[in-house]
Amino acid sequence: MPTSTDARPVLDEAPTTESFRTAVLTGLQKTQKRIPSKFLYDERGSELFDRICELDEYYPTRTEMGIMRRNIDAMAETIGPRTRLVEYGSGSSLKTRILLDHLEDLASYVPVDISKDHLAAAADALAEDYPAIPVQPVCADYTTSFELPDPPLPAACTVAYYPGSTIGNFRRDDARAFLERVARTVGEDGGLLIGVDLKKDVDVLKAAYDDSEGVTAAFTKNLLRRMNRELDATFDLEAFEHQVVWNADRGCIESHLRSTTAQTVSVAGETVEFEEGETIHTEDSHKYTLDGFAALANKAGFEVSRVWTDDRSYFSVQYCTVGA
Repeated sequence: MPTSTDARPVLDEAPTTESFRTAVLTGLQKTQKRIPSKFLYDERGSELFDRICELDEYYPTRTEMGIMRRNIDAMAETIGPRTRLVEYGSGSSLKTRILLDHLEDLASYVPVDISKDHLAAAADALAEDYPAIPVQPVCADYTTSFELPDPPLPAACTVAYYPGSTIGNFRRDDARAFLERVARTVGEDGGLLIGVDLKKDVDVLKAAYDDSEGVTAAFTKNLLRRMNRELDATFDLEAFEHQVVWNADRGCIESHLRSTTAQTVSVAGETVEFEEGETIHTEDSHKYTLDGFAALANKAGFEVSRVWTDDRSYFSVQYCTVGA
């Protein structure tokens, strides 16, 4: 139901603590323990991810923003006027400002994020800086179905915006299912502007996900802190370490929390055993070739119509239309 902050009304469809509890307990019972990466993004996790995006080793953010700045006129022309722009996983909406500065007569901007407090603060800032644009924040788990608010005036079309390399967090089948859901949301006249990280040297990838300052490690370990706070868990943060692995067969960086000792942890009243060296798989970051992503998009009902890349072909921003 809608709730209010000091300024922008937020349509609140955030997952409940119970769904977090269920996901955690289910995931920790698996042979390879795993927790969905969406739960990394509580308020503290979102703040830490913003810091990650500023790191020297983390190339995706600055590379994508460079692509957008160089090609924004073409992107705006491709998207067209009177669009309802829906951003999935909006975070601080930093890249979005490049779009908002150039899109013509925007019908509305709908930032969607799982962290309500972080979302509300970002929406308030955007509403203040862009008073002519209706800002309609939605707090939701965008990997599931959620309600979109109607724009104040009819829109010519709906375009989804999915920046970053976040599509890489999905396993291939899940990525297809997600894109199919986006295609249904935007409809036959709609589109998708998406950031897609490309395959590159493994050392570059590992450094991006295991930075020298330890910010990514703090981001991953914050999941343990969140479980301690919200699920009465007893994780000792010093007894786990951040670990990244390049899985060549899957074409992805895997992020894990590795137990440095054999230990027993209580989570929501349940007992979880860890062997020394056992891990919790927290995130995947798949990397694509241009042809590989085009094939995935096509299977999901999209056709790639425009592709923009940087000089090193580290990253791409692609515009997809809903296929006939």
